[in-house]
Amino acid sequence: MIKVGIVGGTGYTGVELLRLLAQHPETEVAVITSRSEEGVKVTDMFPNLRGHYGGLAFSVPDPAALGACDVVFFATPHGVAHALAGELLDHGTRVIDLSADFRLQDAEEWARWYGQPHGAPGLLGEAVYGLPEVNREAIRKARLIAVPGCYPTATQLGLLPLLEKGLADPARLIADCKSGVSGAGRAAKIGSLFTEAGENMMAYSVKGHRHLPEISQGLRKAAGGLIGLTFVPHLTPMIRGIHATLYATVADTSVDLQALYEARYASEPFVDVMPAGSHPETRSVRGANLCRIAVHRPQGGDLVVVLSVIDNLVKGASGQALQNMNILFGLDERMGLGNAALLP
Repeated sequence: MIKVGIVGGTGYTGVELLRLLAQHPETEVAVITSRSEEGVKVTDMFPNLRGHYGGLAFSVPDPAALGACDVVFFATPHGVAHALAGELLDHGTRVIDLSADFRLQDAEEWARWYGQPHGAPGLLGEAVYGLPEVNREAIRKARLIAVPGCYPTATQLGLLPLLEKGLADPARLIADCKSGVSGAGRAAKIGSLFTEAGENMMAYSVKGHRHLPEISQGLRKAAGGLIGLTFVPHLTPMIRGIHATLYATVADTSVDLQALYEARYASEPFVDVMPAGSHPETRSVRGANLCRIAVHRPQGGDLVVVLSVIDNLVKGASGQALQNMNILFGLDERMGLGNAALLP
């Protein structure tokens, strides 16, 4: 059995990770931490997990206890993993970080976007960006994995086939993305209140969202050079889901884009390229570790529209983290992640 530790288990990504691990046959959650909820049983806070975690209770982070685990997940705000990751790696523990702490390769760029100095720049060189559809072989050998963000996952998976083949104009990319309210986290915030977010939709961070440099970093790698990206996120009145409508222009309109996407993701267990003419819905991936994609070329012109949907808490966070763990430990990549999406 893989002995698992979780740092920061009281947020949405933490409880989602617990839900997924509860159906994983090769793991045992040995440690789960929360300074504010020390001593509280997991099942008292999250009754949906009753019958799965017995007497497991939240504890204050203890490097020795966490270092005795085979793998530790950080489901924490940015900056927390900086302080503990190095010490856990010294214990021989693998680290899978769901926060943004190790996603950007440039410490100075990270500091600009997150408003504080990077706390562990010496670890950036070995951190592996955990997008399996791109970095699967590197993930197998990693000690430290940075799980991609939700917007970056949906956007990169949607645009990668075009950029990898040099078909899209890399200077003219647009990502028009919508997120459910759970993407803002579990903390009490006025903008996340039902009366504020319900029956309403709004764009935010148009000037620059923290996921922009992460998306750009991945797309530059795919394109093999500089890219120009306009990324506009929106908050929508739903609990879960990311819907990314992506725009790119192509010079060669003779390419069969449907065949291109189907070939690129043919062997990917968690990317579903839908039939031509499809319009994927966020509810079709709710609770599942799936990205569903449809590709369109309206009126047969040079503008390509890619529709990409994920559950922000699963493929956009905890499910992708578990997918990385499976790869890391040589397990079937689908283990613990084979459930169908929830409908209605």
